[in-house]
Amino acid sequence: MNVLEVIICLYNRFQEFIALPLAKRKFCRDCQQLLLEGDWQEHSGHRVLGDVAISHLKTPSQLLRPLENKRSNAQYLFSDRSCTFLLDTITSLGNTRVLCVGTPRLHEWIISKSPENSKPKVKSLLLDIDFRYSQFYGKDEFCHYNMFNHHFFGGEASQEICQKFLQEDDGRGVIMVTDPPFGGLVEPLAFSFNKIRDMWKTTSAKVPSTELPIFWIFPYFFETRILQCFTEFSMLDYQVDYDNHTLFKHGKTGRKQSPVRIFTNVSPESIVLPASEGYRFCSICKRYVSSGNRHCEICTSCTSKANNTTER
Repeated sequence: MNVLEVIICLYNRFQEFIALPLAKRKFCRDCQQLLLEGDWQEHSGHRVLGDVAISHLKTPSQLLRPLENKRSNAQYLFSDRSCTFLLDTITSLGNTRVLCVGTPRLHEWIISKSPENSKPKVKSLLLDIDFRYSQFYGKDEFCHYNMFNHHFFGGEASQEICQKFLQEDDGRGVIMVTDPPFGGLVEPLAFSFNKIRDMWKTTSAKVPSTELPIFWIFPYFFETRILQCFTEFSMLDYQVDYDNHTLFKHGKTGRKQSPVRIFTNVSPESIVLPASEGYRFCSICKRYVSSGNRHCEICTSCTSKANNTTER
């Protein structure tokens, strides 16, 4: 049985799990696995969570224990604030499909916040190294993927699912959002992201835009390396924060505030940062900046990276 067949099998198990009454829906915390009745005996000595509600199943990133290998697959999960901003921005730009590369919290946020009867409905496909998510999503919602070498574990079948998602509607209305582990090297990631852009380009000749829109979320001190790989990118001032990282929090001051930013090939002028958080529009730079980021007449730009005047 190949990886794609396993994902289909696991999703069928998920449908069986949903059909169970609440009292029989159990999740093994030790094995990180949804349990059907036939699995109970095998996990009798484990820590088991009972009464798993539908709300839990819609937010698996809160049910699963985050991976902690900082270099290869550390999982820092977006806060509700960051998910709200990303989804609002994505829809305001006119996108109706989101390729979520290593962003499971955003993927589930899109699914849960985009009801079936909404028009247009925003669709999402998650590419992630964490195979545990295959318990919750079908083959058209999840592909087991390694972003460091552009490897689809499901082979050509999984790659075709991703390519079909990118090429829907002649490539219009799709954006890629990625949040790689911060210990990863920029160059291998850029290689993989270029491969994804190539997958999109094969049928995008009719699209007015010449490039796949990308949001690459990474610490600001990698700016030079990212811009060497993607010269058309720019860095936004918006602070991305996470639920499960004590330092990467919005609202802190000085050097304790989140260093994580969004690098993108989308025009910064078209991305509105929330005024309620102190962001303002610089009419000279023609982009939204932090309130603490003052325009420098010598540099002819708003130069602060940390969103405060101390680094100027």
